[in-house]
Amino acid sequence: MVVHRHKRLRGRAAEVVLAAGVTLAVTATSGCAGGGTSDDRSPAEAASVVRGAADALARTGSARARTAMEMATGGTRVTIRGEGGVDFKRRMGQLLVLLPADVKGEDEHRPITELLVPGALYMKNRGAGVPADKWVRVDTTTLPDGNLVTGGATDPLIAAELLRAAQEVTYVGETEVAGTKVRHYRGTTDIGRAAVSASAEMRGALAAAAKGFSKDTVPFDAYLDEEGRLRKVRHRFTYVNNGVIDVSSTTLLYGFGTPVTVVLPASRDIYAGKIAD
Repeated sequence: MVVHRHKRLRGRAAEVVLAAGVTLAVTATSGCAGGGTSDDRSPAEAASVVRGAADALARTGSARARTAMEMATGGTRVTIRGEGGVDFKRRMGQLLVLLPADVKGEDEHRPITELLVPGALYMKNRGAGVPADKWVRVDTTTLPDGNLVTGGATDPLIAAELLRAAQEVTYVGETEVAGTKVRHYRGTTDIGRAAVSASAEMRGALAAAAKGFSKDTVPFDAYLDEEGRLRKVRHRFTYVNNGVIDVSSTTLLYGFGTPVTVVLPASRDIYAGKIAD
């Protein structure tokens, strides 16, 4: 049995969480380069293969990404979707995040552009009092969740790094993801242990999450291709913010090798004013 310890998100981090879509939910191997083998059906080998997924992605370079974050609280369930690209070598990415309609009758929200870099999250079209031409910059090393849920999409870089602490891993079997044959693994990871094992660039955000979520274990399902690359991963988080919120975060990776360009905004384009709830 997996026991979740619920922690509260407070302050500016909570404001950004609300902006990214939680408000809508509340109110509305070192892995082998060649991938797995028949031996990956043993618990020890399965865990080793999954822990090496982040390194396999770094060797590959870049990929396209789709994300889906489903949140459920108080009988309300919403899904926030994103699409973009990630450079696993340079540790940078860009997502266009689509918020669902809310219960107040607003059918469409302007997509939020998110730039993902080590230690920071940049958001444009943030809304809630932020000028349309300005960006909001959030220091992810100060977020109680380390941007596991804040941006409405788990940073694909962080999603992969979380698997470095995979434990209790079982091999489920072979299946397909988007037409590609993959091996399905299921297990749990520990945020604190992942922070220790993570690459230097990602360590700060995971260390922050380890404090915010205490020593939570996070269940996951991971799907790796024959080269050991992560094709799909689903994490399940639970926390407290004006009620218990269950979050299922899914990242799908495809189009490996597709160039990804991330241009950070100039300092003059970053909003420094108060962010409304």
